[in-house]
Amino acid sequence: MSIHDNHPTSPPTDSWGLEPLMDVAELASYLGIPLSTVYDWRVHGKGPTAYRFGKHLKFAVSDVRAWIAEQREPSNPPGHTDRR
Repeated sequence: MSIHDNHPTSPPTDSWGLEPLMDVAELASYLGIPLSTVYDWRVHGKGPTAYRFGKHLKFAVSDVRAWIAEQREPSNPPGHTDRR
């Protein structure tokens, strides 16, 4: 599943009219991060919002998109160097 399949303002839906959900492994794979990082984010209140179904965590594609957009670092104005 790709979160870029459809236009971001209209989340894709299935035959039931529900938005697709990603599991923890799919999220980690999509982001190219270890599975343990997703679980660490959960412990520390970071990462995209999840739904819990018993012991299973699922992430709505629209929530993942929104969270990714929030992670973007602002670009520096031309001629400005970020020295930390």
